[in-house]
Amino acid sequence: MTQTKLARQAEYEIDSIYLKRWSPRSFLTKEVPEDVLLSLFEAARWAPSAFNFQPWRFIIARTEEDRKRFMSFIGEFNQIWCKNVPVFALIISKKTSERGEIGSHAFDAGAAWGYLSLEATRKGLITHPMTGIDFEKARQVLNIPEEYAINALIAIGYQGEKEALPESLQEREAPTPRRPIKESIFEGLFGESLNE
Repeated sequence: MTQTKLARQAEYEIDSIYLKRWSPRSFLTKEVPEDVLLSLFEAARWAPSAFNFQPWRFIIARTEEDRKRFMSFIGEFNQIWCKNVPVFALIISKKTSERGEIGSHAFDAGAAWGYLSLEATRKGLITHPMTGIDFEKARQVLNIPEEYAINALIAIGYQGEKEALPESLQEREAPTPRRPIKESIFEGLFGESLNE
């Protein structure tokens, strides 16, 4: 039985892609072909959004120069394992439109990230989203206008061996379980258990 099957069991029938997707930290330096990489953003493009505004934008880094620029705002802990990541994608979202403030911009960007992550899994890639970054430094370094919110940084690539990580991270390099579904759903009112 694989690590994923041991750690992840669905309570109700779903496609296995949801169980296979997790966030490893061990990356190979292997380059991601452009057509494969762009297919992830193609999947993200089809995520739902309020008024079809599609507030998400991605700033990617795949050259040595661009990855070095991104490393300048990645937090100390994440820098430990990010050195081999071949592609970074910073997901940002536009906070306003001609209609005014977009209250769902981050929610919609999260949907785009979800679509991207599932397509990556389908293509044999791994992704690891992180918020352990200096948001203001990222804004300055990448010239991001104030009308865009910075949501998260995503590492994209091929999975490496866990032994390539520092020993302190090797034990964490495994799929994680989820709490039972009934603990995430209330029925009718907050705090009211789901009745079956």
